[in-house]
Amino acid sequence: MGDKVDGPAPSPQQARAQASAITSGGSATGTGAAPTSQLRALFDGPRLSPGQRRVAQYLIEHLTEAAFLSITELADRAGVSQPSVTRFASAVGFSGYPALRERLQSIALGALAGGAGEEDRANELQAAVDAEIQNLEHLRRDLADPGRVVEVGRELSRSAPLTVLGLRISGSLAEFFGYAARRIHPDVRLVTRGGSVACDALLQSREAGGTWVLAFAMPRHAQETLAALRVAREAGLKVALITDLALGPLAEEADVTFATGTGSRLVFDSYAAPGLLAAALLQAMTDADPERTQARLEQYEQVADQQQFFLRD
Repeated sequence: MGDKVDGPAPSPQQARAQASAITSGGSATGTGAAPTSQLRALFDGPRLSPGQRRVAQYLIEHLTEAAFLSITELADRAGVSQPSVTRFASAVGFSGYPALRERLQSIALGALAGGAGEEDRANELQAAVDAEIQNLEHLRRDLADPGRVVEVGRELSRSAPLTVLGLRISGSLAEFFGYAARRIHPDVRLVTRGGSVACDALLQSREAGGTWVLAFAMPRHAQETLAALRVAREAGLKVALITDLALGPLAEEADVTFATGTGSRLVFDSYAAPGLLAAALLQAMTDADPERTQARLEQYEQVADQQQFFLRD
């Protein structure tokens, strides 16, 4: 094993850029595609804590070395505690760290021997799609009982004004929801800037009679999102949260949390399941007040036709 020069730990996006680089051969720089895919197959299914994600990322980046480390050494290299490594092994389906290490060694030795067949070589784009399909399957099971979505949609429909919050990377989901919600709701207020701007908007919304905030919080979770949720709660607004983690400080500030997976195969996350969940809440809002929905949609179509908003395809 060669000497390793210590340096600053890469950010999650830097690590992903290295692990999921798309090349003509379908492999990632410095790591065979097949073992990377095998590790992701092990680690992508469970909902891992931030500490457990650090262990997973370290294993993906340093497989051939990490597969032969003791639990103490792995915990030290990944910057977590030994119990965190044990819990990680259990979370990904193993009886303990020894069983996980045995599996890692099998993958690592196969990579060193060049044993991965061509059919096993990863196409990271297809793997990203597969991961999102799995997220949608989980969401489909969660929606077997649509009661919570229906109830929250009804409450969002009644809230006037309705505030939609999404900061940093989550702003795109908030803008989608806000754009569509304005077609069916008379007063939708979009908040995509944090700090005092978000605080001011939330307080004004409550003063104007608003009762609910719909917030989006995708990884990496922003401190300013947590601060905004606390402001909303202190002001007397109820919070419905769409995020990727059912537990944690953000969920603790929400009255209702919808936790659904995000795609994390590529450098930047993808949001198939959160986007569909947002659309489901919009549907629930339309169903909550069908007469208002119909009237507003008809009015909008008249304006759109008069102003020629859209091409006639």
